[in-house]
Amino acid sequence: MPQTTLTLRTRGPGLVEFTDRAAAFVRASGVTEGLLTIFVRHTSCSLLIQENADPDVRADLDAFFRRLVPLADDPSMRWITHTTEGPDDMPAHIKAALTAVSLGVPVMGGRLALGAWQGLYLFEHRAAPHSRQIVLHLA
Repeated sequence: MPQTTLTLRTRGPGLVEFTDRAAAFVRASGVTEGLLTIFVRHTSCSLLIQENADPDVRADLDAFFRRLVPLADDPSMRWITHTTEGPDDMPAHIKAALTAVSLGVPVMGGRLALGAWQGLYLFEHRAAPHSRQIVLHLA
C-alpha cells in the first residue's frame, strides 16, 4: 500500500492548498480504485476540503474562525488556562478540535474523486510559520 509524508511550510494562520501534491502521489502510485486517507500529525492545525476557485472563501473561513475563537489575550477568552505557549496556542487547539485532522477521498480511475471546485487544504491555526507533516496513505 503506497504511503508518503508531505511537508508543508505555513506562513501563519490561513489555508495552504496541497491538492496538486496529493493528486501527483495518487497518479504515481498506479492505484486506480481505492481510498486516500490524509492525516495531519499536529494538534494546532487541521485539514479541510474546500472551494479552490475563489480566494475570498479561504479569507472568509479564516476570518470566521478568528472571530469564533479569538486569541487567549482577548477578554472573552479569560477562562483559558493553557497559555504557556502563547495566546494563539490554545485557540489553535480549539480550532483543530472543531475541524478535521484526517480526511478520506475516494480514488476513481486513478484520480482523486474531488468535485470541480474542491481542493485539499492544511488549515494553519498558529500565528507563527510552521513546518507541518501530512501523511498520505492509499489503500
